[in-house]
Amino acid sequence: MESRSIDGVSSVSKVIDVGIADSNPLMLGALSERFERDPRFNLVATSGTAEGFLEVIFRADIAVGIIDWNLPSLGAERLLEIMLAQEAGPRIVIYSQDEISEIPRRAMAAGAAGFCSRDESVERLMDVVGEIAAGRMVFPFLDIRELRQDPMDTLTDREQAMIALLARGMSNKELSTELEISLNTVKFHLRNMFEKLSVNSRTQAIALYYSKNRSGSS
Repeated sequence: MESRSIDGVSSVSKVIDVGIADSNPLMLGALSERFERDPRFNLVATSGTAEGFLEVIFRADIAVGIIDWNLPSLGAERLLEIMLAQEAGPRIVIYSQDEISEIPRRAMAAGAAGFCSRDESVERLMDVVGEIAAGRMVFPFLDIRELRQDPMDTLTDREQAMIALLARGMSNKELSTELEISLNTVKFHLRNMFEKLSVNSRTQAIALYYSKNRSGSS
């Protein structure tokens, strides 16, 4: 399945710190070897479980994480949910089989920054990691088009709650108090939310929210 960047292809010149989590020891070893040999990347750590990967990101500075969708025992979706609750963390690319067409859509909805099929070459995966490190989101084109039909469905539960509070006119400080999270975490969630909705401001996000609610109640 061919993937493309939402914002176009971009390259980054600095070395990218990456972490890899995969439940298959052979795949984990093969990916680790390839990333260690490529001068564009610095492989910081690897793990075979979601819990192990969480330990890694809490103690190491990683720009991009490459994770298997079926990581034991939490799974990728729960892992992404936990990471989104942190003030800062790596951007995540899901590297998985895509026989189930829902996986890229679910990965984006959970907060991943990209998806790359295991049917693609490792070189393509490396390119995707580079684009994600540069701030892009990279998903299969058809899945992105489906998501854009109803962008509100890409938001996590936390982001759904946040946009409802935005629509009530709450400031970042009020959001921080209401949701019991730091201001930095509020800004992190807003940035991800705006990116998913393809908007540039809270005014545009609120307009989309009300448009969605009106169409749903008609």
